[in-house]
Amino acid sequence: MKKILMFAFVFFSLTTLLAQGFSGTIEFKYGTQKDTTLNVYMVKNKLVRLDQYGKKNPTNIEGGFIFNIPAGEVKFLNPKRKVWGLQISETPQIIRGVCVVIKGAATKTIAGYKCSEYTVKNAEENTVITYWIADGKFTFFSPLVKLWNRKDKQSIYFGQIKNIGEGSMPLLSEERQLTDGKLLTKLEVSKINTSAPDESAFAIPAGYNKLDQ
Repeated sequence: MKKILMFAFVFFSLTTLLAQGFSGTIEFKYGTQKDTTLNVYMVKNKLVRLDQYGKKNPTNIEGGFIFNIPAGEVKFLNPKRKVWGLQISETPQIIRGVCVVIKGAATKTIAGYKCSEYTVKNAEENTVITYWIADGKFTFFSPLVKLWNRKDKQSIYFGQIKNIGEGSMPLLSEERQLTDGKLLTKLEVSKINTSAPDESAFAIPAGYNKLDQ
């Protein structure tokens, strides 16, 4: 009986922990053919802050966003001008042709997390993107992608991958031309810290003025 109770307690604890989702910081680099930038997600419950660091000076924050996922709200931050405002959601990008999703058999460990390979191909758009996806407790990620509604193909094609876990998140993704394999963009997580950020990270910094649009 004691073993059954202990098992039930452990199962309940793990279920509760997973339901809480991820809290901590995630550092990643996003590269294009022109440059590479450092970015940091700070996550606590359903609040997310994204800091984008400078290309020439990687210690300076050039811009950022605060995502309130339950409220469906995105605020942008401009440290140079000391202003903030509400980000207006744009019309979703239309995909030409058909995206074909293939789940590979390969796995890879990135930043301590086991990732599975998924490939999304679109012949008409001459694009293939390979994602290495961790099925963990990153429950903030998919809602954030939908809320932010970015027009880059890495974000759009990720939405074409179905039947993955609620807490799935790509820790490495590479966009290439389908015809010649030329690398166009690359996103790679370099560090994940599970220490929850302070509540102040999700507040508008002191001295910022609201920019009316």
